[in-house]
Amino acid sequence: MIESNMKQGKGDGMAKIRVGILYGGKSAEHEVSLQSARNICDALDREKYEPVLLGIDKTGRWHYTPSAAILSSPGAALPEIGPDSKTVVFAPQGGGLAPEAEGAQADVIFPILHGPFGEDGTVQGLLRLADLPFVGSGVLGSAVGMDKDVMKRLLRDAGLPIGRFRALAAHEPIPDFGEVTGELGLPLFVKPANMGSSVGVNKIHDEAEYNAFVREAFEYDRKIILEEFIKGREIECAVLGNEEPAASPPGEVITRHEFYSYDAKYLDENGAALEIPAKLPPALAGKIQALAIKTFRVLGCEGLGRVDFFLRGQEEVLVNEINTMPGFTRISMYPKLWEAAGLSYGKLIDTLIDLAFERRRREAKVRTSYR
Repeated sequence: MIESNMKQGKGDGMAKIRVGILYGGKSAEHEVSLQSARNICDALDREKYEPVLLGIDKTGRWHYTPSAAILSSPGAALPEIGPDSKTVVFAPQGGGLAPEAEGAQADVIFPILHGPFGEDGTVQGLLRLADLPFVGSGVLGSAVGMDKDVMKRLLRDAGLPIGRFRALAAHEPIPDFGEVTGELGLPLFVKPANMGSSVGVNKIHDEAEYNAFVREAFEYDRKIILEEFIKGREIECAVLGNEEPAASPPGEVITRHEFYSYDAKYLDENGAALEIPAKLPPALAGKIQALAIKTFRVLGCEGLGRVDFFLRGQEEVLVNEINTMPGFTRISMYPKLWEAAGLSYGKLIDTLIDLAFERRRREAKVRTSYR
């Protein structure tokens, strides 16, 4: 079990740590990010931390919300950036936002961004340039964890068990339906290579669906993945740590939809059930935990990650993918798995912030010049 050893303040034992909660983003998962951000903001220990809400709208503009509130618009199923927000400019010059954005400076960033332009290494690179500690994987781990094609090739080359797949680029001719089904079988799945929360994911049963759903997937990315359908249980395992990561007990997603779609995850309150911990023999649960940690390390991840598996039959475990910034609402799988292991939502946030500072201290020891 990883426990937080976060000290009060930034080192003097007095000052509160200003936590920049970076949310929203130019992604189809924008609203999911806002849900996570609102929960994190509410859970921050106000004796230790001062939240600094930094939102990115769907056009890519950055906002600072002084009221520290993420509001829902009337009748909206999902939250929106607060109406009292101020547009700000991020200045990657040693750690901060532009001086004119008074109150928007932060000591550490929690980039609770899902999908492209946030979870894919882009924002992580900006934060590195700004010399700001941040929660989660760095540039490399974020990028390879987002790109399902690159991720699967790295896992395959490392000898980890994965399902059959094929990547298609937008500039390439779409292969014949018979060719694809001969390779991957039927039904099969299609999904954008760089997207999460099941956005653009469809299950293909026939040639008409193949043609329609491939086109739809290309609306979200310039590269897509075709995967074999794996009939089995959907098991997820949370990983936490930097150089010495730990794995939670596995949990199981039991969906009431045809698959674990966006609607099942976020819009239909009865769309899926989470069984935590999953009903598994101890030896099999241990095998899944070991595979989760190995996946995390192979992909160069840090901080946190949720590794998703398929359990085919009684003991065949296949790695599906990693999510380097999983959903983080109070009822999301990642925090619920750690809660089952004895780490509360608030303590989990403490630990992640602590890991961000720990990595920053480690990186500061690396020489950046020859002389």
